[in-house]
Amino acid sequence: MESVLKGVRGGECVLDLSPRSTVGGGVEDIYGEDCATEDQLITPWTFSVASGCSLLRDPQYNKGLAFTEKERDAHYLRGLLPPTVSSQELQEKKLMNSIRQYEVPLQKYVAMMDLQERNERLFYKLLIDNVEELLPVVYTPTVGEACQKYGSIFRRPQGLYISLKEKGKILEVLKNWPERSVQVIVVTDGERILGLGDLGTQGMGIPVGKLALYTALGGVRPSSCLPVTIDVGTNNEKLLNDEFYIGLKQKRATGKEYYDLLHEFMSAVKQNYGEKVLVQFEDFANHNAFELLAKYGTTHLVFNDDIQGTASVVLAGVVAALKLIGGTLPDHKFLFLGAGEAGTGIAELIALEMSKQTKAPLEESRKRIYLVDSKVVESVKSFHGKLLFSDSFIFNNFFTFDSIFLNYSFVLFQGLIVSSRKNSLQHFKKPWAHDHEPVGTLLEAVKIIKPTVLVGTSGVGKTFTKEVIEAMALNNKIPLILALSNPTSQSECTAEEAYTWSEGRAIFASGSPFDPVEYNGKVYYSGQSNNAYIFPGFGLGIIISGAIRVHDDMLLAASESLAKQVTDEHYAKGLTYPSLTDIRKISANIAANVAAKAYELGLATRLPRPENLVKYAESCMYSPLYRNYR
Repeated sequence: MESVLKGVRGGECVLDLSPRSTVGGGVEDIYGEDCATEDQLITPWTFSVASGCSLLRDPQYNKGLAFTEKERDAHYLRGLLPPTVSSQELQEKKLMNSIRQYEVPLQKYVAMMDLQERNERLFYKLLIDNVEELLPVVYTPTVGEACQKYGSIFRRPQGLYISLKEKGKILEVLKNWPERSVQVIVVTDGERILGLGDLGTQGMGIPVGKLALYTALGGVRPSSCLPVTIDVGTNNEKLLNDEFYIGLKQKRATGKEYYDLLHEFMSAVKQNYGEKVLVQFEDFANHNAFELLAKYGTTHLVFNDDIQGTASVVLAGVVAALKLIGGTLPDHKFLFLGAGEAGTGIAELIALEMSKQTKAPLEESRKRIYLVDSKVVESVKSFHGKLLFSDSFIFNNFFTFDSIFLNYSFVLFQGLIVSSRKNSLQHFKKPWAHDHEPVGTLLEAVKIIKPTVLVGTSGVGKTFTKEVIEAMALNNKIPLILALSNPTSQSECTAEEAYTWSEGRAIFASGSPFDPVEYNGKVYYSGQSNNAYIFPGFGLGIIISGAIRVHDDMLLAASESLAKQVTDEHYAKGLTYPSLTDIRKISANIAANVAAKAYELGLATRLPRPENLVKYAESCMYSPLYRNYR
């Protein structure tokens, strides 16, 4: 559909959205709006937006100095702007020059958020055209620091904040959101933000960042994206004592009170937005994440990026890496450090793919995968401080004990998950309790099990020590080492450490980006196992097919598509992921694969099925180019 500001009526501009032509079951939009996700039975229709100062203050329609002379006359903008008329390309060049002047990543983050709040299309134009440079700014690792300081940098609300105060009124709160056609919701309760722990309401930076990537990388319309933070309190004492903290200053609600609020939210979402709104759970603590996914997976369209998205992107990297390390997937043996959402989610998807390839029962495939869980003990920098004892893989809760420690920290590993521990394990760990003698440390596990692939999902930095990497290199000609914890400070090891300690033989990928490493005169490039490769395209595939449920086979389809897009050029550099500069093309292919699987499984509702799903996905993607107003 072509969208233009058409005419003036009573001091208002009228936005005309009239259908142009039909392609593959959807309506063509010369501007790239995701019209395939609109209800095409209700066209044409008009939407009024204010002109003059109100138009300049509306980020969805503001073009700044790019308003033409004709548009300035038609929409009461004369005198409200300097006389120069700039192109969007010149605006982009100017802003990128400005952003590059900042040396502190958080300053770049704030500058990008300010731009998003005043000129939405220009924000996405910058992000799409400079994705490799700006992705670490609006997403990991900078978003982690932004969440930690969210109360201080908070300026204008983004998304919906639903707290215990709104219990019994959540449907009314959802109706306060100005957009009616919401298709993707990213929701967090802030209890386990990246590897940083409980950040409460300040975790809103994660849904906001994720949905920015849904639009920039996956082409989902920004107006159809809704960030939500569920505020049930926080157990972070620092935040509770912070006068600038923007959330409820109380301990976290648990049990029935917590789950009743989440159930009201999920029910209200379906009632307000329908059956086909995708709800993505983000950064919930393990004990809640698995419970919510299991509870609503059969009744709602839900997806957990920490469990399922991470699993899909890691599986894709492993499958691609087989061309470098040799063998088939079932030939390899996996050892995980970390048995929480990410670790068990990745392990399960790898086992599913093994079973698919070998036709063996899932229980047999699981026997190729071993998990080590752990606990961290770290002292506070104080003479008479507190000992912080955190189980970052099970509960993510913090317990304090009086103690006298100086600057001192260490890690206690519970050890290999084995059958003798089964009675004390949480339910999501029990499938990985193999018949094996107890093993106390990661290093011992590497030496005894001799894995070909080492995966870190611990949330604890520096746990892949020199001895561990050397043991992997001793057992394997080309060890595959995946240090996936975010942000960078929590990575199990750095790229330089992996390459140096393996004498340049390792294939390495991480959760956060690392610069190329020079070792013995050779430059090594590390891949980033970034969820941004998967969830935007996955979400687009869900939307364009009208899927009503998420199925594991759809995750496998996404992994398969991503792995196939790694080229010989990438392999020559030791990379197991394609370039992020091609992310929109990558996302379109993933969306097509996911949609095809949804149609195959009978979960798609958008009929008839388009003949060419890749082209259809591309035609549905949001474009950040300015519209012509008249």
